Amino acid sequence: MNEPEKRVALQLKMKIQDASDKEINHIKATGVFFRKGKLDVLRFEETIDDMEISSLITIQKEKVTIKRTGAVSMHQQFRLGQVTENVYKHPHGNLHMETFTQLMMYQPLGQGIPARLNLDYTVKLNGQDERKHTLELIIIEEDPR
Repeated sequence: MNEPEKRVALQLKMKIQDASDKEINHIKATGVFFRKGKLDVLRFEETIDDMEISSLITIQKEKVTIKRTGAVSMHQQFRLGQVTENVYKHPHGNLHMETFTQLMMYQPLGQGIPARLNLDYTVKLNGQDERKHTLELIIIEEDPR
């Protein structure tokens, strides 16, 4: 069943760790969430260093996809226990990404209950050593009725 679009607040926390370094990024934004059949969809915009980026996250039982367009471009897929590949395009050049998903947990948005998506995965950029990534996304309906 398709549901109407809902305005949501989102918090996205990403950790990247390799042998010697740890990087943490936080994004807070507002966006639009809707359910289309068994597919949950989140759209939002962000500005990084005065560059606009549009993000589309689709969540299904067996797959999560993050598509970013604008100043950077990528179409990253997460499938539990599988390797997926894509090209991350940004102003400084292109990077080949190889992603291996180790954990994928999703609690859908409910009446007064925030949605939560957790992903643990490794990424190899241009064949270099893999780095551990953790993604935590919280989606809160702004005006539930």
